[in-house]
Amino acid sequence: MSKKIAGGAQAIVLDVKVGLGAFMRNLDDAKKLSKLMVAIGRLSGRKVVACLSDMNQPLGNAVGNALEVKEAIETLHGRGPQDFREHCLEVASHMLVIGEKADILKTARKMVTETLDSGKSWEKFRMLVQNQGGDVDYVDHPEKLTLASLIETVPAPQSGYLHEINAQIVGETSVELGAGRVKKGDPIDPAVGIIILHKVGDLVKAGEPLFVIHSNDKKKLASAKERLLGAHVIQAEKCDPLPLFYGVIK
Repeated sequence: MSKKIAGGAQAIVLDVKVGLGAFMRNLDDAKKLSKLMVAIGRLSGRKVVACLSDMNQPLGNAVGNALEVKEAIETLHGRGPQDFREHCLEVASHMLVIGEKADILKTARKMVTETLDSGKSWEKFRMLVQNQGGDVDYVDHPEKLTLASLIETVPAPQSGYLHEINAQIVGETSVELGAGRVKKGDPIDPAVGIIILHKVGDLVKAGEPLFVIHSNDKKKLASAKERLLGAHVIQAEKCDPLPLFYGVIK
């Protein structure tokens, strides 16, 4: 929050994650934090909105550097995961309202949806990469991004409904694969990561693809497979999908 204020932002939308893979593990604590952040913003003369969003399961499908870049590009082309697209549209809508570019969320949603679907969002992203000295050839052709040497699709061990995809375990596993740092100075492997193929509430059948591991190390792949199978809780009883958002604090 201090960086946003120091940077001069006059209108701020905070995406406050809630759940197993978030700093705030429960909704009550997330609400308290959000109210504090909004109050700090007001005392500094800023307009602040906090969106409480779910992080009990991964957002989108990709976890990992190059994999997430590809997913972002797919979304900008209108082909990304539905939950990731919806999340982006909701947060962007609040940004337009608090930035006084739209009077109400309904109008803002229409504006951001048209901007995304028309390709303008993609064009802006490409321009940002180019203006910051990035190689737009990788943006135009994301298939050129580095691939891991080992890619394994792991099937569901049983049939049933997904009751949990533990975001904390998924995140920790991606770090162990090399997608993040355990300690300062650790190298990052941009190619490794995980593709989660289902969402909580989905019906899966034994043997159908459950997730995909991208690794450059056989031992790490084997360990990741075991941990990720444990992160997916499949039961016979039906369960409801998780919400994307739990509310807004203004």
